Amino acid sequence: MFKEFDLSNLENSKELLEKFLDENRKKIDELLRIENKTYKNFVLPFQEIGESINDFLTPIFHIDSVKNSEITTKVYEECIPVISKYETEISQNENIYSALVDIQSKEKSTLNNIQNKVLENEIRDFKLSGCHLENDKKKRLEEISLRLSELSHKFSQNLLNATNAFEMIIDNFEDVKEIPASDLELAKFEEDGVTKYKFTLQMPSYLAYITYGTSREKREEIYKAYCTRAPENGKIIEELLALKDEKVKILGFDCYAQYSLATKMASKEEDVIKFLEELGHKAKNKAKEELEEIKQIAVKDGITDFKSFDMSYYSEKLKMAQYDFDEEYFRPYFEQQSVLDGFFDFLHQMFNVKFTKANTPAWDEKVKVYDLSEDGKIIARIYIDLEARKDKRGGAWMNNWHSHYKTSNGEIKLPTAYIVCNFPQSTKETPSLLRHSDVVTLFHEMGHALHHLLSKIEEPFVSGISGVAWDTVEFPSQFLEYFSYDKDVLKLFAKHYITKEVLDDESIDKIIKAKNFQSSLATLRQVEFALFDFKLYQTLYKSEEEIQDLLDSIRNEFAVMIPPKYNKFQNGFSHIFSGGYAAGYYSYKWAEVLSADAFYMFIDSGNIFNKELGIKYKNTILSQGGSYDMDKLFFNFAQREPSVDSLLKIDGIIS
Repeated sequence: MFKEFDLSNLENSKELLEKFLDENRKKIDELLRIENKTYKNFVLPFQEIGESINDFLTPIFHIDSVKNSEITTKVYEECIPVISKYETEISQNENIYSALVDIQSKEKSTLNNIQNKVLENEIRDFKLSGCHLENDKKKRLEEISLRLSELSHKFSQNLLNATNAFEMIIDNFEDVKEIPASDLELAKFEEDGVTKYKFTLQMPSYLAYITYGTSREKREEIYKAYCTRAPENGKIIEELLALKDEKVKILGFDCYAQYSLATKMASKEEDVIKFLEELGHKAKNKAKEELEEIKQIAVKDGITDFKSFDMSYYSEKLKMAQYDFDEEYFRPYFEQQSVLDGFFDFLHQMFNVKFTKANTPAWDEKVKVYDLSEDGKIIARIYIDLEARKDKRGGAWMNNWHSHYKTSNGEIKLPTAYIVCNFPQSTKETPSLLRHSDVVTLFHEMGHALHHLLSKIEEPFVSGISGVAWDTVEFPSQFLEYFSYDKDVLKLFAKHYITKEVLDDESIDKIIKAKNFQSSLATLRQVEFALFDFKLYQTLYKSEEEIQDLLDSIRNEFAVMIPPKYNKFQNGFSHIFSGGYAAGYYSYKWAEVLSADAFYMFIDSGNIFNKELGIKYKNTILSQGGSYDMDKLFFNFAQREPSVDSLLKIDGIIS
């Protein structure tokens, strides 16, 4: 039913991949030899070939992110040129393109909407890959694609290496006295009979010190190390930008941002800029007030020259003062397995989806695997890897492995996905205890996973998250996040890991009230990142200095706290330089309009556990994957257009 995760032959991946792709080439040649090509005899098997590549490659690339080693990096770097050459070759094959265009013209009226969507997407993507160009331009596009893949991986690897290279050793307890006991326990070690504490740039460790570290000097040390990581990425960014600009100019676009929007819900560059600037301007005044509140707390400690490395520390103190909210207090109530069990209970109540532990191999002993079922029938599988490790890339993400689809011989294939996070580690003495912010992250990534796993679409190229416009792909993840602040949902899993006592109403109210703490500052931060990303791809910025000037100009207009000169945030902006968000980071806020509006429907219904509405959401949004544009699916669900005011209200920016 499901393919097992098995990389026992990892070192031979390149040879196996080459052989596998040669077999696919033969299959495609056979398809092209069909005289009377139809959707059934050409497009369906062509999609299956594409899906088989995802099946083969995903674990190889995935392992480099979650169990990074010299071997995984070597294998990744060996496979990149092989797959890049193949993908370019296929995407620029005029015979495939002509066949698709011919099938569309002959069969459009007899195909269903979903089949027509597959053809529309494929024909568009073939044009975007330059299949209609002369051979010399195709050759150059192939060279660019390969180099972009290499640079993107190098960017990510540099960041991981720099993250792992830094250690801050503290032997004075006064400098760590405010750090929560569970974090301190993870940092503690003995050397020559002396108790010392080690902090790294791994996210749980970095957050522990930057948020609770008593020594201002040490806070700056770890902050500076974090925001000056991988300076060599500056030159990589220059080359990435030049190559992307060259690529889209060959394809006939004015800039990379214009090219990016060809596959998104937003249609015009000015719409994106206007949307972001409107959000930024509406949030700025409140953000100034929020910053002033933090500074007032710092003044009580005699700090009159407030700096960026003071933000997290004094924000936490302000949160305590305003809401009596201490993330650390809640952690014993958010033991990892308890959170998962309660979360699964909630998802069963809302969407009629049951999670059952599966006994199957994964890449690490702490990875948990579950089968999903509806009414007793297994429909999907998920791998959940939650704890931070030194060999794991930072951040949190969902990765799709298999899609739900129907094969050309009528067999239904079931989907699989991975969720990866970097939560506090468990030890022999203590289980993994999450912050509420970790719980929010888990809900977010599960939203992505369910969007993929609950698909009922039978065409693999538009099933699950495949074919979903990038600026709406965050809608289901952000929508699910909102439920992690609901009292009834929290009570399903917020249980003390020792006493089993459920978190009381007063404490849960603190979490809910603190939800919009500094929401305007957070909005401005996202606007800053999104504008930097989008504007970066509207004009060719040729040097690190020009790139910095652009970032500075955006900060001067929108940021209320200007970071120090040494802060080179861009060198670690992996979303846009080694992820899929180039000229698309605005998607987070764009999709949030949909997610906030959808969540308001549950609030307005008077019942967060509105199963009827939950099933409607599952059937009209999640199960439809990328088979229709999201604006149409949203209208089918809500019976109206989305409103930006829902987002501003839910964030507490307007009332």
